[in-house]
Amino acid sequence: MKYDHVEKAASLFAGGMNCAQSVFVAFADVTGMDEQLAKRLSSSFGAGMGRMREVCGTCSAMFMVAGILYGEGTELDHNVKTEHYKRIQYLAEEFRREHETIICRDLLKGLGVTSTPTPEKRTEQYYKVRPCIKFVRTAAKILDRYLEENPPER
Repeated sequence: MKYDHVEKAASLFAGGMNCAQSVFVAFADVTGMDEQLAKRLSSSFGAGMGRMREVCGTCSAMFMVAGILYGEGTELDHNVKTEHYKRIQYLAEEFRREHETIICRDLLKGLGVTSTPTPEKRTEQYYKVRPCIKFVRTAAKILDRYLEENPPER
């Protein structure tokens, strides 16, 4: 199956959703999750987890989608858990390959970003300076490709 969530994710980000929401909500058609629930669930992961500038929200969203589609949940099988962690590390490495890191503060180095809890206003200037839409597109592209190459059984 061919997937194409890149522009939907970018559009959601341009419309005001945070980076994690943009990717996670874009894949609601695949995960089967209600878009409002997906928006709320992923809201805490924006700006590197609540603006702490840790793991990029786009990566957190990729990992959550992968968990819904491939994670075993109740399984306590060591091998199953190992395979899932390999999957997550693969997705992270694909993102790193394009951007050198998955850490928000490193991705935004040089922009003078802070980790205060107050988000920046989404203005025209914000979108001109902030490279986050590029990261949203990258995460969606990586996840689309992964889904095509590894069709989920659910």
